[in-house]
Amino acid sequence: MDCIFCDIIEKKSKAEVLFENKSVISFLDIRPVNYGHALVIPKNHYIDFLSIPLIELNNIIEVTQKISYAINKSINPDGLNVITNNGQAAGQSVFHFHFHIIPRFYKDSFTFKPVLKNYERDSITEFAEIIRSEIKLERV
Repeated sequence: MDCIFCDIIEKKSKAEVLFENKSVISFLDIRPVNYGHALVIPKNHYIDFLSIPLIELNNIIEVTQKISYAINKSINPDGLNVITNNGQAAGQSVFHFHFHIIPRFYKDSFTFKPVLKNYERDSITEFAEIIRSEIKLERV
């Protein structure tokens, strides 16, 4: 398997590491949306958000909050985006689960403006029922 993030973890590829512990590493993205754009990844290889075990996800969330706080205090952006892309259609280009922490500024050129849809008639209920059937959530 050829994974640039695994190479960074194994010190085979260079990265500007911000934080590292036994299960998580964070480093600056080499192609940032804005300067200070960081990635937070598990040291174990998981393809995406759906494949990572909950205990490891909890560790990553904790570090993601720690790095977000540090970026917010040191760079002083107007806001932050914390996102993960899952699957090629969603923009995932490295298939090793990771969070992006992107410092945002009012006058930056990054746009994330989706074209919002409206559900037709009762289709919102239909979609909710389809999803609930998979999570086995009891209706209140």
